[in-house]
Amino acid sequence: MRPGLDLINTITHLGTGDVYDLGCGNGAMGDALRALAGGRAVIGVDASPSMLEKARVVKAYSSVSQADIASWRAPRKPGLIFSNAALHWVGNHEKLMPQLAEMLGKGGTLAVQMPHQNKAPSHRVWLGLVEEMFPGRVEKMGTPGVMAPVKYEELLSSMGQFRLWETEYYQRLVAESGSHPVRRFTESTYARPVLQALDEGEKTALIKRYEEAMHAAYPVRKDGSVLFPFRRMFFTLTM
Repeated sequence: MRPGLDLINTITHLGTGDVYDLGCGNGAMGDALRALAGGRAVIGVDASPSMLEKARVVKAYSSVSQADIASWRAPRKPGLIFSNAALHWVGNHEKLMPQLAEMLGKGGTLAVQMPHQNKAPSHRVWLGLVEEMFPGRVEKMGTPGVMAPVKYEELLSSMGQFRLWETEYYQRLVAESGSHPVRRFTESTYARPVLQALDEGEKTALIKRYEEAMHAAYPVRKDGSVLFPFRRMFFTLTM
């Protein structure tokens, strides 16, 4: 939750409209957004019905809505569009980010946090290995990604007050015996589209090679843990 809370703590301007949590998931940011909202309605938006059921249990949202972020439109001009670790799963940022910004009312803010880890060994090794071992199939896998920071600045800075920064967080990762902690951390998120595209034999071979690379890039300590650096990109745009 730390990156999402850090983003919320930088938000100083909200328009008069509702607060939207895009990709709200299980509602982890709901309470913090409600505290920020100052009486405005807080609405959770997610494509997953099961996640929205969990978000309802939090009871921080005025309402929740099932929608694909790529085609979502706010019914009224929002005071805040907030998204924590969700938009990197949505393609076509050249269109998406200005589209979100243009929905905002006067004084409204777009606040976004996304992982920016694709060039780190934890992420790029998955794609490098799958291209080496199974050439030509990587293009079909739809792995998540973000643009270079300068692209967001070029897209959005002329629209309002724009701020862009990165923070590297350190996490202590552990895993069961025989598994590298970084493999366990990435295989269910970033690497999920890669692994889903392979059969069981291919998956086993890829994981073996990936584990070998991770032991070199992120040595496991005596207690079985790894201190893992993970970079996040943040930006806010206030209209």
